[in-house]
Order: sequence, then structure tokens, then C-alpha cells
Amino acid sequence: MAVLGWLIIVALFAVGMAGAVFPILPGALAIYAAFFVYGWFFGFDPFGAWFWIFQTLIVVVLFAADYMVNAWGVKRFGGSRASVIGSTIGIVIGPFVIPGFGLIIGPLAGAIIGEILHGSSLDRAVKVGWGALVGLFTSTVVKLILQAAMIVIFIIWLVAY
Repeated sequence: MAVLGWLIIVALFAVGMAGAVFPILPGALAIYAAFFVYGWFFGFDPFGAWFWIFQTLIVVVLFAADYMVNAWGVKRFGGSRASVIGSTIGIVIGPFVIPGFGLIIGPLAGAIIGEILHGSSLDRAVKVGWGALVGLFTSTVVKLILQAAMIVIFIIWLVAY
């Protein structure tokens, strides 16, 4: 049973890290779920209140940062609220419409369409679209770092226990 427990934990960590790149996957929630799997298989004794506070805080920061960093990229390049909404829709829909490249084309196209609907010129809309990509890539790096920190904290907590 211990091997099964660790296989599930490692699989959830892998899904979590992949979720930093593919927004369709649960990301931080998969990593958070791995902690519960550990508890169910091996016991919750190593985890005290501080562990759960740290991990929950990281998850909250991840969710807030994900939206804010994407919006920052669009706004930094002069985008409107419509382009932020378009970029967000593109991130969600893009991978389904264009498998493989939709993750990049979706937010770019969504921001451009949103900005054009807002009444901006095509040149300005394309500039804002690039901002959406900058936000997407920055958000991905932030998520990778914070999710890796969740896993490292988990390992350190277990080793220290």
C-alpha cells in the first residue's frame, strides 16, 4: 500500500506541475490533494497547523497571481478590460480549438479580438496581444516556482519530522 500511496502522490505532483503550463489541469489543487493522499496513506502526524497555513497561503497566492499577472501583461501593453477578458477566454478555449498551439494562440487572439471590439486599431490590438503572451509566460514561470515550492516544503516537512 505504501508504494501505491507514493505513486499517487508523485502522479499528483506531476499533474500539478503540468498544470502550471496547461491551464486545463488542476495545478496547485493536484499538489494540495497529494498532501491529503499522504495523510490518508501514512498519517497526518507530520503536518501541523503551520504546514497547512503555508500551503494554503501559497495556493491562494497562486490563484490570485495567475489572474493578476495575465491582466498585468495585457494592461502593461495598454490593453483594456475587454482585452483582459478576451485573453482569459482565449487561455481557456484555445487549447480545445487548436490543440498544441491553442495555449499560445488563444490568449493572443482573445486579447486582439477584445481590443478590436473595444474600438482600438489593429496595431494597438496586436501590441496588446503580445502583452497577453508576456503575461501568460510570466504567469507560467510564477506558477512553476510556487508549485515547486509547495513540493519542496512538503519534502522538507517530512524529512524534518
